[in-house]
Amino acid sequence: MKLYFAPGACSLSPHIVLRELGLPFDLVKVDLAAKKASDGSDFKAINPKGYVPALLTDDGHVLTEGPALVQYLADRKPEAELAPANGTFARYQLQESLNYISTEIHKSFSPLFNVAMPDAAKEIYTAKLKQRFAELDTVFAKQDFLNGAQFSVADAYLYTVLRWTQHFKIDLNEWPALAKFFARVDARPAAQAAVEAEAQAKKAA
Repeated sequence: MKLYFAPGACSLSPHIVLRELGLPFDLVKVDLAAKKASDGSDFKAINPKGYVPALLTDDGHVLTEGPALVQYLADRKPEAELAPANGTFARYQLQESLNYISTEIHKSFSPLFNVAMPDAAKEIYTAKLKQRFAELDTVFAKQDFLNGAQFSVADAYLYTVLRWTQHFKIDLNEWPALAKFFARVDARPAAQAAVEAEAQAKKAA
């Protein structure tokens, strides 16, 4: 498999999942501005939408969109229990969590990265993020991970987007249980390995 990624982007989520699963894969860095991959290929030919992540599977298929991609990966090695079995209520709860992260948190960060966005608009989105963080804080006050005691692909995704708070000087310690969740995932060897690999890839740019 090949994972097309950009350092620090949401592609960190499937990167962590691949390392959690111990599946063999190649990392291909993408220049998102030029739409060029580090292997010389035209990234738009891989993913016409032009953004990461994209996964080229062993049988030649391409998957994009993080929530779909991480579930595909989890299903490659179900014994790792990074996602409940398809068709179970727990699986729908996992999808609920993935959708929540994607629509309520991930996309609320997007305007903050836009240099053309007025400060007043950014304040609105920052306030929305803080509201969601308060909601998540109540969840993690009761349990270690989003769907209970078991780490899942949804936790890898949430950890990935929470890393962006550092860029915008949002202090997670304002929500102690959420901060502990972040530290819990940050300490996992797969997360550390993925973050380090992407840091090295960024330096090599």
